[in-house]
Amino acid sequence: MLGRSVIGVMGGADVPVEVLVLAEELGQRVANQGWILLNGGRDCGVMRASSKGAFEAGGLTVGILPGKTLEGVSPWVQVPVLTGMGDARNAINVLSSRVVVALQGGAGTLSEIALAVKSNVPVVLLAFDPGCFDNEKRAGRVRVVRTPEEAVDAIEGMLS
Repeated sequence: MLGRSVIGVMGGADVPVEVLVLAEELGQRVANQGWILLNGGRDCGVMRASSKGAFEAGGLTVGILPGKTLEGVSPWVQVPVLTGMGDARNAINVLSSRVVVALQGGAGTLSEIALAVKSNVPVVLLAFDPGCFDNEKRAGRVRVVRTPEEAVDAIEGMLS
């Protein structure tokens, strides 16, 4: 595969502080590995925190935005991609990622996990387990981890 690996980080816009801390540390670790961080690009929740972590660690951040303008984009997204697709942009998020890491979220996050599973994109669930995808867990295509450090180890294994 040519170029740097793109790691998709998905999660909710309105999540507890503990999840934001995990997302920011994950962003830092993604950047430290030399990977590109891709997320939904908005200035809230997991998107904001993971972009901030990666940006501050010197990484490259890409945000796949739902609208046609830069309104609401995270200040830590270096490459904003305007889609005008609304939630349909989740397909771009997933299909552009070599591995998807999902933190706590709602229906949008669950749809991204499901699309990744259907598209054979490996998934890491960080401190979040929606209680489904048991067959994929047994097959190793979905891994549940507790810490950003464990997430990076899982990503490395899935990339190799």
